[in-house]
Amino acid sequence: MPYKNVLPEDLFECEKCGDCCKGYGGTFVTQDDIEKIAHFIDTPVETFVSTYCCMSGDKPVLAQKDDNYCIFWDGTCTIHPVKPKMCKDWPFIKSVIADPINWEIMSGSCPGIRTDFPLSVVVACVKKYLSDNRQDR
Repeated sequence: MPYKNVLPEDLFECEKCGDCCKGYGGTFVTQDDIEKIAHFIDTPVETFVSTYCCMSGDKPVLAQKDDNYCIFWDGTCTIHPVKPKMCKDWPFIKSVIADPINWEIMSGSCPGIRTDFPLSVVVACVKKYLSDNRQDR
């Protein structure tokens, strides 16, 4: 089978275009994300959510600037070393497993996503990625 050893880097290479940092969708942040980012930008953890987030239901999401980009996007990710888990996982997300067509849909706004692999191979790779990275969840 020619697709036996497909790795995440075979399916996606970030072009640092910022397209995933723009638009509504919400980058949820965990308590761990909040603590890491707050420390990185030297701001109190206690005020991070009220200063840099909006709420989506009861979950904090990173705020967006007037141009619809993430508050931490300035031509590049200003918190890249500590970016939220949700950003680190992109595009290896559960919605691809739920409906593999999501991979193709996401590729329409992300030039780093390759679509020349069978979707069954993509799903297997996403499942393995999520399984291997479960300890960070």
